[in-house]
Amino acid sequence: MKLEDVRTIAKSHGIKPNHLSKTELIKVIQSEEGNFDCFATAYNGVCDQESCLWRADCMATAVHH
Repeated sequence: MKLEDVRTIAKSHGIKPNHLSKTELIKVIQSEEGNFDCFATAYNGVCDQESCLWRADCMATAVHH
């Protein structure tokens, strides 16, 4: 997902994107939605959040050990 799309989602939640990175902004959105703010923290490609909106970007961004 593009940063501009993430900013649009943030604004729909009343979050001001300011100068947050894409990762930081997604974590704020996750928290605002009442979810774990776990974006890009999957370890070894393991994540149990199958229906997460951010899953594809998260898995691509997470460190794979």
